Amino acid sequence: MRDAVNEPTLIARYIDLPAAGRTLCRFQLSEPRRFAPIRKQPLNRIAYSAAHVVADVWTTGTPALDCAIDWDATISYRKRLWSLGLGVAEAMDTAQRGMGMDWPTSLELIRRSIGASHDMPGALLACGAGTDHLDPLAAHSLEAIIAAYEHQVAPIEALGGRIILMASRALARYARSEDDYHHVYDAILRQLENPVIIHWLGDMFDPALAGYWGSSNLDVASEIFLQIVNRHADRIDGVKVSLLDKDREIALRRRLDPRVRMYTGDDFNYAELIAGDEHGHSDALLGIFDAIAPAASAALAALAEGDEKTFHDILSPTVPLSRHMFASPTRFYKTGVVFMAYLTGAQDHFTMIGGQQSARSISHLAEIFRLADRAGLLPDPELAVSRMQAVLAVHGMSR
Repeated sequence: MRDAVNEPTLIARYIDLPAAGRTLCRFQLSEPRRFAPIRKQPLNRIAYSAAHVVADVWTTGTPALDCAIDWDATISYRKRLWSLGLGVAEAMDTAQRGMGMDWPTSLELIRRSIGASHDMPGALLACGAGTDHLDPLAAHSLEAIIAAYEHQVAPIEALGGRIILMASRALARYARSEDDYHHVYDAILRQLENPVIIHWLGDMFDPALAGYWGSSNLDVASEIFLQIVNRHADRIDGVKVSLLDKDREIALRRRLDPRVRMYTGDDFNYAELIAGDEHGHSDALLGIFDAIAPAASAALAALAEGDEKTFHDILSPTVPLSRHMFASPTRFYKTGVVFMAYLTGAQDHFTMIGGQQSARSISHLAEIFRLADRAGLLPDPELAVSRMQAVLAVHGMSR
């Protein structure tokens, strides 16, 4: 066992991984990090993990077209996140929302997760509501977009769920000015039962959201965003900003109404943003927390105890992994999230709905293996090696 996560201890275990020049190079693994048991002390940051779904490999349908979920494995994974002290952000883009996951299946996922949360004391859960059931090729009026939001919000609230108000592809496509964003968000926020989280998802995550808030200029868009949020501060728990721009997030954070939390969605700079500065900090709602859940839990527990050094010792080595997983084209980061679940034994296969396991190259996956190992995130090196070798063999790269 190594004493510091930043000082990996090599072990006598090797694997041949693809490298430059179309060759296989020997890689020596390091000792995994043994994270401290979960402490009972409350965290001083609210931390949601956006959670992936586990595909049903036994389906007889067409994987590229059908949305077949292994419900038992999917809910079990959420219970794992809750047991680590993390909240679950349900039916978000990490769950392949808009990339294989349709609204009816999303609602069923939400229903099952809300039910499962009742068996986990203190479980934190928030659920994505958007407009993704609308026909993407049809023209939609603002009133139709408002009605679409209402169509998804109503059943979630009826189940007792908290709302994450997701960005709307339809609104991004058919809004003609910032006034249209004011109109739609004003109409929705005025009728919600409980404070919500508003999600600003950048176009690096979803190109269909380019120009959101009525401008492709992020300075202008930020002003419109702040106007809407601060005007409705009494109806908003927080905002999740996913722009991969720490300076912009900090600037926005300092201008939010004091009642509104900033939930970082920056999978490049989360450690620094969560730690904060003399002016404040960000809470978290992150896709990378799905892939590094034990490390995130241990780091947040250390921060709650005032041990910022250990917080950074644990999280800092995970940042290169996250930056690689979320590299452009960023929207395919979900492949890396599921691959990590497979390598770490959190699920039994590397298959995704929509066949998205093929969205990243084998070289990309091999680098995930290297970076996860160096961050101490492979709890069972033997298992990780055997599973990586199985993936390599499928790609004709074994020797």
